[in-house]
Amino acid sequence: MSLLSVSDLGISFGGVVAVDGVGFSVSPGEVFSIIGPNGAGKTTLFNLVTGIYRPQRGDVQLDGQSIIGLSPHLLVRRGMARTFQNLQIFFRMTTIENVMVGRHLTERSSFLSDLLGLPNVARQNRLTRAAAFALLERVGLAAHADTNAGSLPYGALKRLEIARALAAEPKVLLLDEPAAGCNAIETEAIDALIVEIARSGAAVVLIEHDMKLVMKISDRILVLAQGRPLAEGTPRMIRDDPAVIAAYLGDHGSREADRAHG
Repeated sequence: MSLLSVSDLGISFGGVVAVDGVGFSVSPGEVFSIIGPNGAGKTTLFNLVTGIYRPQRGDVQLDGQSIIGLSPHLLVRRGMARTFQNLQIFFRMTTIENVMVGRHLTERSSFLSDLLGLPNVARQNRLTRAAAFALLERVGLAAHADTNAGSLPYGALKRLEIARALAAEPKVLLLDEPAAGCNAIETEAIDALIVEIARSGAAVVLIEHDMKLVMKISDRILVLAQGRPLAEGTPRMIRDDPAVIAAYLGDHGSREADRAHG
């Protein structure tokens, strides 16, 4: 059964159609990638799915229930988390504090308990810190737990943002260009991390321009062009689709895709 199901989504801004008739489904343990040229509507689609925008038509279902109209924090409670194209890191906080922030919806203490400094608050803080440290180990940043986040290299910040999203214990994780701006070594680390997340049972939805990464780790790929679906299929099907090559991949992208399967 699909964890996330999107059907006939559409939205326009000032008469400009941004997303038109997009649908897809993602199952547990699957890496589903969304690709397309700049302006194709990829991030707008993410914003529709995650409750930042409300679609003008269509439906989004999480675990078989419609989530249209629910705000992002309620979607996190239901098991959906995301990262953003531009880093949303608290640079003046430590690495582990950034991840602890992502645990706040799973905590059991109340505002009154925090205000009064009750014993259960200290216990909850210890549990939260332990869980955050485990996530830092998972993404390879445990050695930097108490490092100020602002001093981390860019690739580490990308993994930190993924760790913070994982702190909410999502069933569906949406990643908006997690490897953008990363060098080859950093991209390889993120590549391995995404595969590990999917193997743990989460459904991963990925926007990414790095065709080598996309073709290597994706189970299925959706191609958008001008807000509309152009093609959907396995990496090999997408790589060999003449319409996709013409609209997006071109010769260079096609060679990158070939190298991923070489």
